Amino acid sequence: MGVSDIMARYDVLRRQHAQRDARMELVSRVRAGNADIAFPGLFPSDWPKPIVANFLDTVARDLAEMIAPLPTITAMGDSYIDERSRSAADKRTKIANYYASAARLSTQMLSGADQYLTFGFIPLRVEPNMDDSRPHIHVDNPVGAYPEFDRWGNVTAYARRWKQKASVLAAIYPEYAGILMPKQRFGSDAHKSDALLEVVKWYDKDRCVLFVPERDSLVLDAYENPISRVPVVIARRPGVDGEMRGQFDDVLWVYAAKAKLALLSLEAVQDSVEAPLALPMDVQHLPIGGKSVIRSNSPEQIRRVPLQLPPAAFTEGQLLENEMRMGARYPEARSGNIDASVVTGRGVQALMGGFDTQIKTAQAVIGEAIADVMSLCLELDEVVFGAQKKTVRGLNGGAPFELSYTPSRDISGHYVVDVEYGVMSGLDPNRALVWGLQARGDKLISRSFLRRNLPVAMNVNEEERIIDIEEMRDSLKMAVQSYAQALPELAAQGQPVDRIVASISKVIQSRRKGESLEDAVAVAFEPEEPAGAEGPSGEEQPGMEDGAPVESAPPGSPMPSLDAGGGPPAMQQLLAGLTGSGKPVLAGRVVRQIPA
Repeated sequence: MGVSDIMARYDVLRRQHAQRDARMELVSRVRAGNADIAFPGLFPSDWPKPIVANFLDTVARDLAEMIAPLPTITAMGDSYIDERSRSAADKRTKIANYYASAARLSTQMLSGADQYLTFGFIPLRVEPNMDDSRPHIHVDNPVGAYPEFDRWGNVTAYARRWKQKASVLAAIYPEYAGILMPKQRFGSDAHKSDALLEVVKWYDKDRCVLFVPERDSLVLDAYENPISRVPVVIARRPGVDGEMRGQFDDVLWVYAAKAKLALLSLEAVQDSVEAPLALPMDVQHLPIGGKSVIRSNSPEQIRRVPLQLPPAAFTEGQLLENEMRMGARYPEARSGNIDASVVTGRGVQALMGGFDTQIKTAQAVIGEAIADVMSLCLELDEVVFGAQKKTVRGLNGGAPFELSYTPSRDISGHYVVDVEYGVMSGLDPNRALVWGLQARGDKLISRSFLRRNLPVAMNVNEEERIIDIEEMRDSLKMAVQSYAQALPELAAQGQPVDRIVASISKVIQSRRKGESLEDAVAVAFEPEEPAGAEGPSGEEQPGMEDGAPVESAPPGSPMPSLDAGGGPPAMQQLLAGLTGSGKPVLAGRVVRQIPA
């Protein structure tokens, strides 16, 4: 397909979305505070701007900040049961989270969620970053973006246009400077050819082309698409007619009416304050200013002519306010006006009514798009940088990590990624935690499921390992403490306790030096070599005669002390206990003593 074919398809897309572009331009001007340009003639020259708050901008920012947080990104195969597949998928999970961290996707989504609400869709585009040897994710501005879909909803082509000065393009592509900035032969503007040019970037499954339509479709750059799919994913706001519409398209005119009514109310108040004075016939002189004196036989008739603001104006203002909130689906409680206590169910309903459903819906749509774009990143990384070994750093669930991987080996065709905002999306962390703990207490969900769905940043796999380590360390600490509490009983039985005291002291000293608890205990309680064993030099130790083995104790009798001098028993006797025949004695007790 040549450039002429691409240009023809681009023209068709642009004509199809002409009405959408007009709506985008109108809402963009209102969001930017240029309502006077969006609605010419609506505002007088002395008040060219609205005197009401930019309601649309406030609502869009509030909703976007709730929608923008990224979901939990997990590679498929991260099974809780199969440890082998879990380990492989955990590496791909970290790789996918590295893509999001390196592209600063969490920051980009603040603008992306805003544009999703305002314009009805956001494009997520992937391209190779050759400097950092990684895929990079762009959240494009929907203004000037034209996606093409097939009947299955897949993106078959994508075009994005913007304006750029000819001098800037000539500096980037000096080989085309003569075409981009042609010199005029006649007129006073012979050398003023630095015009704003329309630049279009086209993507399809075969290649990517950058061209300038106003210069006879001049191709500035082109390269083959390395993967088999269009590297663009579109998150579309649901609609009834397939047209991509923003949430505030129909609210603009209500906002304009409210702004006009506010100006009229201000004018009425000003006229009422500046109303003429009514004076009786006997007043011949009217002094002006503070503490002025007016002499009259009928002073009660001296007053300003009443120009009252009609009550219908206040009613109409409230009606327009309600219409804006209904059209934008923005509850009044979000502004702090709540009609009941938040402790009651009525208060919670007023606080969250119609608001959390928008967040859940938007996150479901955007989450699906993020999963698809992560799949594109994995495929692009394997195809373009397959044999390159890389060491990357990033964040996984809020925890930093460092990872070394080779795309061809560690990705190996596994491109499926799952994202999860959680069943508690739209709830604040406190309510989400209460809901999760209640479900967990009734054994409806597992701990892993609860961790994955909490609205907090958490590396689930890493957190589970840390919890296991902490619990085992606590158990080890309790074992040492129980050992120390048993010293009086052992001493009362006549057993030596000096080695036990020395081992506990070694644990304390090792902890002072910064060693981990498990290493300190392993060194301090390292068992001594049993008497009669062969030493390092190969000589027989005492208790071994002619190489004959030591006779085992009768069945059922306790294991004799391994220390010939009557020292403390070996660790396995104290912790587990073994009979003479080697059968385990699985019994234990914990003695807690209160000092007198």
